[in-house]
Amino acid sequence: MNKKILIFTDLDGTLLDHYNYQTAPAEKMIERLASNDIPIIPNSSKTLPEILLIREQLKLTTPFIIENGAAVYIPVNYFQQQPEDTNLENGFWVKAFCKDKDHWLKLLSDSGELFTNAFQGFTEMSDSQLAELTGLSIENAAMAKQRQYGEPINWLGDETLKNEFIKKMDLLGAQVLQGGRFLHISGACDKGKAQSWLAEQYLHNESNPDITETETIALGDGKNDIAMLEQASIAVQVRSPVHDFPQLNRTNNVYQSEEYGPAGWAECLDDILSAKR
Repeated sequence: MNKKILIFTDLDGTLLDHYNYQTAPAEKMIERLASNDIPIIPNSSKTLPEILLIREQLKLTTPFIIENGAAVYIPVNYFQQQPEDTNLENGFWVKAFCKDKDHWLKLLSDSGELFTNAFQGFTEMSDSQLAELTGLSIENAAMAKQRQYGEPINWLGDETLKNEFIKKMDLLGAQVLQGGRFLHISGACDKGKAQSWLAEQYLHNESNPDITETETIALGDGKNDIAMLEQASIAVQVRSPVHDFPQLNRTNNVYQSEEYGPAGWAECLDDILSAKR
């Protein structure tokens, strides 16, 4: 049975180095995947302008998923027909999975006095403050702030208060995801749901009649990657220099890299693809 292989990848701490945001150790593997017509699909907490820049730098022409599964962007005419329930926006077919940012900002403002000084959101920060916090350039920090579907926050309180905050947000109807650096406040969307939907579009538009299913390989390093790792055919946990591997429920078809970041990304994909020869 022939399968269409799809690579869904987190960016920060996975394909991009946690400290310098470089991809150099993964470049040969990126070229190998391109030569074998295996799509690399970013599935990230990053914003639309951030991912557009990375796609340009890596010469990717594939669809991508922004803001922890909040929306899927498909280049117009990438598939033979426009998927249902998508809107045309600036050259992309867009499938949104949650409400816009203003809704979540209001929830944060209504969270209560207990949490007033316990966090700082991206909207409150200047470009230079965010750049200092993340190591991004001023320009890239400005792009990181251009969120459409949620609000990342820098948690300043302790773990006990954070747990209380998460429970409060849940009661208000928000979902809280722990990323590599920040808590992400948004709706009931995740990387796994968006990944599953996009994989279905690939299969629905596959022109080769011998291909009857997709094989999704998902790579990530953080807690906000758990949903896509659980949903994928093959899960790859990329080693992080700042935290342990997040715990998964699944035990089958799980790889854990020895190397960090993009080196670990390439290491595990080499193991997986070599096993398919």
